[in-house]
Amino acid sequence: MSLVIPSAQSGGPGLTVTEEVFGREFNEPLVHQLVVSYLAGARSGTKAQKTRSEVRGGGAKPWKQKGSGRARAGTTRGPLWRTGGVTFAAKPRNYEQKLNKKMYRAAMRSIFSELLRQGRLVISDDLSLAEPKTKALTDKLNGIGFQSGLIVTEGLDINLFLSARNIPNVYVSEARSLSPVELVHSEKVVVTTAALKAIEESLS
Repeated sequence: MSLVIPSAQSGGPGLTVTEEVFGREFNEPLVHQLVVSYLAGARSGTKAQKTRSEVRGGGAKPWKQKGSGRARAGTTRGPLWRTGGVTFAAKPRNYEQKLNKKMYRAAMRSIFSELLRQGRLVISDDLSLAEPKTKALTDKLNGIGFQSGLIVTEGLDINLFLSARNIPNVYVSEARSLSPVELVHSEKVVVTTAALKAIEESLS
């Protein structure tokens, strides 16, 4: 069975795609796992603090053990001291969460299927620009009723990318490097015919 993705141009012909990729049920737990995995992988994990053994100094006993009236202390670098180390010090770590290819493809198919059901996925090949002009792109986007969201191209279109970077809430991405977070949060996703074919092929 086939499905038709509507064209962004009014009255324009749609594009027929397979139900295998764009007709799946929405698997919310799997999509959530994909989004969490993607965001976790984007974390730098470079935060670092020093423990009491790593802080400089503290080798000498601050005062004698008895007779001063104060609590006994053996170092000035304990966690209770102002210049001391941290009790549970943060260390550099990798936040990456494993998600195998089968789960990734299934989650992406679920996202695209839901976008199509909600009418947020359309195709348009009328976004190419002769030169990087924000106004020219804005006029084209207004012509197809696109206010904010994601534009997906097959390869890097430098004129389109430069034209879109000054438009609020409009992003351009290549089909091979799609972000599930951007797909989920985009109000509308406009895809070129070539990009859609590449997506369908990679998720089949």
